[in-house]
Amino acid sequence: MSIKGRARLDRRTKNLVKRLKRQDIAIIDHDDVDEVAANSLIDIRPQAIINAQASITGRYPAKGIYKILKAGIPVLDEVGDGIFSETREGNFIEIRGDEVFSGKRTIARGRILTLDEVARKLRIANENIQTELDNFVDNTLEYAKKEKDILLGNVDVPLLGTYMLNRHVLIVVRGSSYKEDLKTISSYIQEERPVLIGVDGGADALLEFGLKPDIIVGDMDSVSDAALCSGAEIVVHAYANGKAPGLERVQAVGLEASVFPMPGTSEDIAMIIAWEYGASLIVAVGTHSNMIDFLEKGRKGMGSTFLVRLKVGSILVDARGVSQLYKQSLHSRYLIQLFIAALVPIIIILWVSPASKPFFRLLLLQLRLLFGT
Repeated sequence: MSIKGRARLDRRTKNLVKRLKRQDIAIIDHDDVDEVAANSLIDIRPQAIINAQASITGRYPAKGIYKILKAGIPVLDEVGDGIFSETREGNFIEIRGDEVFSGKRTIARGRILTLDEVARKLRIANENIQTELDNFVDNTLEYAKKEKDILLGNVDVPLLGTYMLNRHVLIVVRGSSYKEDLKTISSYIQEERPVLIGVDGGADALLEFGLKPDIIVGDMDSVSDAALCSGAEIVVHAYANGKAPGLERVQAVGLEASVFPMPGTSEDIAMIIAWEYGASLIVAVGTHSNMIDFLEKGRKGMGSTFLVRLKVGSILVDARGVSQLYKQSLHSRYLIQLFIAALVPIIIILWVSPASKPFFRLLLLQLRLLFGT
């Protein structure tokens, strides 16, 4: 196998895809590739992917690399961290077998992944999942004890101008299958006009679908300048100690933002904002809700998320649930009424038309003869 192309490299896959093109070779530093990263790479379809780390370790069933291989994109795995010092952005490189060349010089060695090998590691991961589950539950309970103020309501929510009282709120995270979910509930969005909250890159997901976010929440590491400048209110997620690295990013583009210090994920604080401002329903798209989701994000537990969902659970629904509840079909009675309504003006036009009068007279005569009147 020989694959040639320009190197595009970044230790953060979500930053890399912003520059990556179809003819490039992607160089990533990502163990246990998650489905979100996989989908973003598949959308671009680079010539090949070189990973400094193990794309699947077998610790838990991370299915991202399986999806990439199924999409027909070759993956050279575990080449080591040295590739980031041996090549530069835009350099022309070549993959030959298990080696990476820059000119005639070998700059890295790894191994080509196969679907069979990844499937085997997924089976191992499914066997290991019990141990991971035990650790995950223990960590979740430990974090929940420390973060119980979230459930008790002792949080200072920033002052916002967006009106949410008794309104539906749609929270969009650029997670797995967010595109499919947004397509599925498009009729709901058009008819209900919910408040739109984009969590980091979720704001760009809304813009992709022609929707303007009302509020953007997050640490601002994956949202575009275009989304930030869309006119939405901006809430920067800060650490519990008040530090907000994302605030500099917002101020760099000349915008103002509120700061919300709270433990947990940015999607957690988006839900807290909607709840505290009196939303009647919270609809979630692409949010993280299970152990695999959180392990893919590198989190050992989901204490704050567990607590937040306990708090807002009575009004929280998943987008797929909305699509099932919101499916509408025309009742046969409505179709009949619609048909009659359309038929009435046609009959009137025919009745007053000189050309059709002989026809109606003949029809009336036939009816009289038929009924003997």
